[in-house]
Amino acid sequence: MKQEEKKQQVDLIIPVYKPTKQFKITLQRIHKQTRKPDRIILMNTEEEFFDPSFIEGMNDVEVYHIKKFEFDHGGTRNQAANLSKADILIFMTQDAIPADEYVIEQLIEPFKDEEVAAVYGRQMADEKKNPIEAYTRTFNYPLQSRKKTKEDLKELGIKTFFCSNVCAAYRRDDYDMAGGFVLNTIFNEDMILASKFIEMGKAVFYNAKAKVWHWHDYSAREQLHRNFDLAVSQRKYGGLFLEVKSESEGIRLVQKTLQYLWKSGRWYLMPKLIWQSGFKFLGYKLGCSYEKLPKWLILKLTMNLEYWKEVKEHK
Repeated sequence: MKQEEKKQQVDLIIPVYKPTKQFKITLQRIHKQTRKPDRIILMNTEEEFFDPSFIEGMNDVEVYHIKKFEFDHGGTRNQAANLSKADILIFMTQDAIPADEYVIEQLIEPFKDEEVAAVYGRQMADEKKNPIEAYTRTFNYPLQSRKKTKEDLKELGIKTFFCSNVCAAYRRDDYDMAGGFVLNTIFNEDMILASKFIEMGKAVFYNAKAKVWHWHDYSAREQLHRNFDLAVSQRKYGGLFLEVKSESEGIRLVQKTLQYLWKSGRWYLMPKLIWQSGFKFLGYKLGCSYEKLPKWLILKLTMNLEYWKEVKEHK
């Protein structure tokens, strides 16, 4: 089995835009992995914002520059995948920092199971810097790994095809069979592809041992924008997204987080959680009804103005 693993080519693809010094840390940690990628392909938006010194001495890193108007969440990743001949495609985001040297090794390991088409890792947040995010991350990214198939839809609902390109890997054959990432999506290209795998009878594997540091400090307004776009992506794609509900998961998350804040003595953060959760819920419900909204309001609600410039509806 180890000989077979060595024959597999593994390429890492990272879309980047205005990368900071933190990204250099990410690249350095990638080069310290027990299983290093054979190639690292960076899809950089706007050449003027890329500092070449970040990749000095890194001969395995290739940079491809595109214009901002060319960037597409699914299309740009597909473009990078077409540059690769790898058996396994790993995708990360520029703000994900490997927590240890085993991330790539752990992303690859579940592919020993031929049923597994996608593997995604655990995202963690610093409890001292953002206790709310640290707890909610444990809700979506628990300590226990899990293989998910179509049989889990009744129990897990939308979480059956939860997957994140912050840190995820795909078997090339299954990726090609599913047609790669969907084009012209506002975002959520990772879950859409995972839902295709589930429909195909394949499995999505969550490996809690593949760990990265990654979190956001979104304001309530930013949460509204993000959840509006999330709902739009699900409604526009359809498929399994229209057959399962996600609101109940959100409510359960809020309830569990409130309990956590109370028990941990951080009760003073409860109003912030309720305020932000209300904006999340409002954004999601508005996104679910985006077809009924005027274009001017959509442009106020979205965080992806470039996407709507290409959309001809809602004039």
